[in-house]
Amino acid sequence: MNVHETTWRPSLPPLAETAAGATRRIGVEIELIGLDVAEVAALVAEELRGDVVARGDYEHEVHGDADGVWAVELDSQQVKRLSRARDAAAEASDDPSDPEGAAPEGAVREAIARIEAAAESLFLRGAEAVVPVEVVSPPLPLPRLADVERLIARLREAGAKGTGAGLTYAFGIQLNPEMPRLDAPTITRYLQAFLCLYDWLLGRSAIDPTRRLTGYSAGFPAAYVRRVVDPSYAPELAALIDDYLADNPTRNRALDLLPLFIHLDRDRVRAVVDDPRVKPRPTLHYRLPNSEIDDPRWGVHVAWNDWLEVERLAADPPRLRQLCARYSERLARPLGGLLSDWGEEVKPWLSEGR
Repeated sequence: MNVHETTWRPSLPPLAETAAGATRRIGVEIELIGLDVAEVAALVAEELRGDVVARGDYEHEVHGDADGVWAVELDSQQVKRLSRARDAAAEASDDPSDPEGAAPEGAVREAIARIEAAAESLFLRGAEAVVPVEVVSPPLPLPRLADVERLIARLREAGAKGTGAGLTYAFGIQLNPEMPRLDAPTITRYLQAFLCLYDWLLGRSAIDPTRRLTGYSAGFPAAYVRRVVDPSYAPELAALIDDYLADNPTRNRALDLLPLFIHLDRDRVRAVVDDPRVKPRPTLHYRLPNSEIDDPRWGVHVAWNDWLEVERLAADPPRLRQLCARYSERLARPLGGLLSDWGEEVKPWLSEGR
């Protein structure tokens, strides 16, 4: 698929609606470099016929989409904090009601503040060269993945670059698919399907070595995988969450369930994970694929079509039980089946026999 082929329409999963009968939604996060925040925000606004609202040099929003606000920002909490502090200090220094500017002590403080501001500005400018710009969509109905595909093509044509553009560029695309149901059996099936297909997905994603080193999209501990893919694993919701937290008290998983679990049981999760970046939402958080936005063959269709295999397996309990049994048997072998490639073995179980 090249940059001009933007007529792609996403295939829908077997479970395309929520329990309430609404079309399932999905959030998409895309990391890129080569364009600054203002340039990206302007392109997003033009593509979506929206308006840019600047919250600072490194935090813009695009308003006007019926499904919600798009965020365009530099993907660094430290950079955003420094930028906000710099802007606040600049506003304070311009305040004519401040009498200290005339006093010698005030002049010294002002000089120190200017030096600190200059150092921060240098840091911020340097960060722009290595920290990705992140485009974060609101929750979109699944068919609107086609809009994301067109936006990616637009950004590519404007000069956006992805993971392959530099050795230190650990950029990704993240999908946040809304769950069709929020009960323990449904969540367990999705988790089992993902674990069974993880080696295949990892091979498909060809994770950049730098992204592997960061650990942002790490796999799950072996003991946890063995427990969950056991065909007899059928916990109640509280036990499902406790098992997850015991082995995965971190956002750094290829499939991060913390947002979903904190949505379902805030106190239980907060007792273990006190990370303000974990925010509640009724979605999975799939963090595995690279962002290859400068490759004309790449788009959200690549990540989505692979993720659909998880959807289809989770929606087919008999096939899922059989695959869990096969995987459990493999993991129980001496050396855990290290002499064979599970990513290859699993292919006949895929819905399209890929």
